[in-house]
Amino acid sequence: MCAVTFEPKGRLYYADPGSLRPAVGDHVLYPTELGPEVARVTWAAEYVSEDVGGLPALLGMATAAQLDDAVRSRKKKAYARVASRKLIREHQLPMKISGVDYSAAENQTTIYFTAPHRVDFRGLVRDLAATLSGRVELRQLSARDEAKLSGGIGSCGRELCCSTFLVDFEPVSVRMAKDQDLPLNPMRISGACGKLMCCLKYEHPLYQDFAEQAPKLGEQVETPDGAGTVVGHNVPSETVVIRMAADGKRSPCALASVCSSRKAYDSRDNS
Repeated sequence: MCAVTFEPKGRLYYADPGSLRPAVGDHVLYPTELGPEVARVTWAAEYVSEDVGGLPALLGMATAAQLDDAVRSRKKKAYARVASRKLIREHQLPMKISGVDYSAAENQTTIYFTAPHRVDFRGLVRDLAATLSGRVELRQLSARDEAKLSGGIGSCGRELCCSTFLVDFEPVSVRMAKDQDLPLNPMRISGACGKLMCCLKYEHPLYQDFAEQAPKLGEQVETPDGAGTVVGHNVPSETVVIRMAADGKRSPCALASVCSSRKAYDSRDNS
């Protein structure tokens, strides 16, 4: 398996290299809906133990001519972005350009935009087609799709999940934030798109599993250091915070040491 990207620091796309052995920095042909596209390898081909069936297969190494075509396509997209913004101002439409794709094989430009409501852009399409000398398609994006296309940095300090590795958007609910004991402040649980953070969804099963095994807050438990009361949970480290009955000191304890006997845990772990 290897990973490629179409833009510098853009989203990663995984692929089956087949018989190819591309190195980091090599340019390869990646299959897309609009035909083969030149992409740059950011993760060299290597064997993995997980099942990666269903990944698209690379179509070959990019030739010099294909690299030249890719450069012309980038220039075409840059020109289309500037032209579309200019024409949007002339038509006085409440639209914001989020991204541009260009297919040289079909001479088609696809322009992605956001708007607060539905927009009648028929006149704009006609002017764009004349300006760009080819077919033009406009697609309105949702807030999540815009963040995915534009990219950015999340509140965690890392690049947005949707613009790097997430493939599909799954439903996210406030219930998931409650289960993870997060403050129900929209500023704290919303992503760059203004919607609930996607990480609430794929981290939620960890908290569900922990809740099934861990003693509840306020429950009296026995630990290797003595009896105490559960006053906190730490899901990432799989520990619970215990207020010791002897001296009132708060002490983090491994989940296994307070949920069941050590012997039972060891026997389950070795089975």
